[in-house]
Amino acid sequence: MTVQMTASQPTAPQASTAPQASIVVPAYNVAATLPATLEALLAQSFTDFEIIIVDDGSTDTTLQVARGYAADPRVRIVSQANRGLAGARNTGIHHARGAFVGFCDADDLWAPGKLAIHVVHLRTAPAVGISYSGSALIDEAGRPLGLAQAPRLRRVAARHVFKRNPVGNGSAPVIRRAALDAIAWRPAGETERDWWFDESFRQSEDIETWLRLALTTRWQLEGVPGALTRYRISGTGLSAGTERQFEAWERMVGKLTPLAPGFFDRHAPAARAYQLRYLARRAISSRDADRAAGLARASLRASLRPLVEEPAKTLTTCLAAGALAVLGPAAITRAEALLRRRPA
Repeated sequence: MTVQMTASQPTAPQASTAPQASIVVPAYNVAATLPATLEALLAQSFTDFEIIIVDDGSTDTTLQVARGYAADPRVRIVSQANRGLAGARNTGIHHARGAFVGFCDADDLWAPGKLAIHVVHLRTAPAVGISYSGSALIDEAGRPLGLAQAPRLRRVAARHVFKRNPVGNGSAPVIRRAALDAIAWRPAGETERDWWFDESFRQSEDIETWLRLALTTRWQLEGVPGALTRYRISGTGLSAGTERQFEAWERMVGKLTPLAPGFFDRHAPAARAYQLRYLARRAISSRDADRAAGLARASLRASLRPLVEEPAKTLTTCLAAGALAVLGPAAITRAEALLRRRPA
């Protein structure tokens, strides 16, 4: 692993000189979107932070783009052979010096006050290990889609993480370093650093980490109000990825079940139904009628709990999957346009 710093690389930095917060930016072939991400991070109202860009073996001009920000002493660049998103985050955590560690994928954006709000939250709530926010969705060009992730913010138990993943996405949380270190481990064969995220996962690595923390530590997860993250939705590969994502989710369940067998016996059917419903909505977004209908049916077979707990969203998903199959993609596109124009 080669490390390239924008300033002299610190050796055993003193606590007084370390920034209060570190923002890890995993970057793999993101030359087109990285500038907007970095500009948003550098514009944070809370200024005592460092940005660690982890170039994860990019083959485009990502590294050159990152170097364009090297004059700012808050920016550091770490280059490594490709290890995937989890591996890039782990490398960033390894190099982070802050007591609080945030993550922002290199195609997402942070609102200017996001870091300040999370730092205040973590300072004033010492039992909270993961602070997160809602997210506004943007398209590939950065335009608002008029949709948002508005998660549960308070009294979050492990069952809520398992069923609905309130953290939402990897660019939403800012995490207390002590909470991260409570779940660190070093697998056999790893010679460079610990793991916090499981690098054997290329999908579901986020929820695996949040759920493992909820099941094995006393740290709490708690959200702050507002859509403070701009989460980019790609229109390519959505449906093709649903099968792989479900396989990764099931592998996550298999990995964590030995930690709390009773918990998984009670909650896995409902959580599986929620996951299948989520994937059905992704298939609807990519206009894959057969896949959407199959996933919607599989969700209902797994458990009726989503229908009881969230009847509107579950019925809407089933109806949309049916309409896509019967009326075709154009009908869904028109319905989505009408919903976006509807007054709040």
